[in-house]
Amino acid sequence: MIHDNVILSYTVDLQLDRIVIHTRDESTLKEVDIVLKDVCCHYFEHQVKGSIILAMTVSNISSFIAGNIEILRNGKDHGWPTVYESIDELEKKLTEGGYKYFNLYSSYGMSGWIVAKDLEVVKKGEEE
Repeated sequence: MIHDNVILSYTVDLQLDRIVIHTRDESTLKEVDIVLKDVCCHYFEHQVKGSIILAMTVSNISSFIAGNIEILRNGKDHGWPTVYESIDELEKKLTEGGYKYFNLYSSYGMSGWIVAKDLEVVKKGEEE
């Protein structure tokens, strides 16, 4: 449903712990939002006009920890992504909290990841 969609914009709402990636399905020209709820943290790179989504996958928190150990170590003293004493404690907190590791892959442009509890795909005009 989101493969080959063009990313139009995205909104990070730190107060509501929510990220919305606004896209357009190029085959129907309809807008589709990817809504991530209860967001803990995220990382995006290569934001460019015309970014095209290849896929969005979900993995477990163990994969998140293993793939981002350096960024986690660098953020720890800043309370990012949350306050924790050890990597094991962080992994336990996120796992027990029901978080998932969402990966955004692109054919062109913007890619990254989001740690959140839920993802919903909403076609424009449909209620969440």
